[in-house]
Amino acid sequence: MLNIIAGLYQATEGGIILEGREVDEPGPDRAVVFQNHALLPWLTVYQNVELAVKCVFKKTKTKAEIREWIEHNLKLVHMDHAMHKRPGEISGGMKQRVGIARCLAMQPKVLLMDEPFGALDALTRAHLQDSLMEIQHRLGNTVVMITHDVDEAVLLSDRIVMMTNGPAASIGEVLDINLQRPRDRLSLAEDPAFNAYRQQVLRFLYEKQKNPAAKPKQVESASKSEPKTDKVSAPEAA
Repeated sequence: MLNIIAGLYQATEGGIILEGREVDEPGPDRAVVFQNHALLPWLTVYQNVELAVKCVFKKTKTKAEIREWIEHNLKLVHMDHAMHKRPGEISGGMKQRVGIARCLAMQPKVLLMDEPFGALDALTRAHLQDSLMEIQHRLGNTVVMITHDVDEAVLLSDRIVMMTNGPAASIGEVLDINLQRPRDRLSLAEDPAFNAYRQQVLRFLYEKQKNPAAKPKQVESASKSEPKTDKVSAPEAA
């Protein structure tokens, strides 16, 4: 699904609509943060971000504006202090921050994230989750994120799209997360609504593993509000 939204794969049925236009090829309005940071090891942090910026803004920004824009996005992910280091000189979490900065510097309408924190330790993962929420709050852009972590899904999302078992996976259930922002993980740990959402996701996963043939059902949100109906294939996420 992420590859279809990115325009890398063509949908066999249906399609992706972004701001009234069908997505049928890759474009700078959609940027992907990979599970592996995918930085070029011979370039510095600054140069890795510069590569993306020049591809998008070479004809519209001056050299001074490009430099200022790169530094701005590195500051956004708290990596401006290491802009002249190479990937081999920084930690895994810092590499992912650079990957996020590179994508944000393209000013995408949709940020696509493919399990970006999966290979990180728990503390680094928590810091990056907090940074992602902060960045999304400041920029207000749409984020579509793939994750297998239930707590991460509930903490970050406005909407969780749960998939059925593969290989022919499809959308099983959609759960709207009506938790107030900004979100604090320590406060949410004891929040009844947070735990109710978490339980609903776990119930879906457990039931599907126990009985893959079970028919999918619409999940009712913990706040008892009416579920959203969204025919746009690029779902909102936080």
